[in-house]
This record gives sequence, structure tokens and C-alpha cells, in this order.
Amino acid sequence: MTDTAADPVRDFIAQTIADHPVVLFMKGTPDAPRCGFSAQAVQILDHLSAPFVGVDVLQDDGLREGIKAFTDWPTIPQLYVKGEFVGGSDIVREMFQAGELGTLMADKGVPLGDADA
Repeated sequence: MTDTAADPVRDFIAQTIADHPVVLFMKGTPDAPRCGFSAQAVQILDHLSAPFVGVDVLQDDGLREGIKAFTDWPTIPQLYVKGEFVGGSDIVREMFQAGELGTLMADKGVPLGDADA
């Protein structure tokens, strides 16, 4: 059975991903992460000087569950680059350590290292 009614959580997630080149759905905010995995993802993005928007999933239970359903990915944080789901904390860390995360962002046209971005 398909639900033809609008899903405001799904719409919010899709619109946020569409509106921003890099989005991190996380627990807490970039300035005050509320879990170690979210903090690690923020540190990696900050190290790359990647301009990103952090979305605090702890503000809304519907959003916290909705983002998991959106990607069929069970954990938070979740990183999106130019609309593409990249992965969670472990994948982000592994890609960063291998030099792949910065390359992915550069290939997708995300400006890195620009403090004014």
C-alpha cells in the first residue's frame, strides 16, 4: 500500500539535501555535538574546511527515525554530498583517512579550504 499523502519529514530531508552541497544529519549541532560519532564527523569536515550544514536529529523523533528510513541506514550521523548519501561515521572516517573524502567533494565541485564559503 502506498501512502499518497505528503510526508513532511521526508520532504524536509529531501529539500535540505537539495538546498545544500554538504549536509550532515547528526546528534547535536556542529558547535555542540552530542555523540562521539557525530563529533568525529564534524572534526573531519572541519579539517577539510568543507562548508556543511548540520541538522540535529535529536530535536525531533520523527526526523531521527525519518533519516534512517530515507537511506535505509540504521545509524547517525549520515553525510550527504551533492545529494548523494556518502555514509555514516565509519565510512566517513575511512574515506577521510584514505584521502577519498576530499577527492569526492572536489570531484563534485564542493569548495574546500575556503573559510568564506
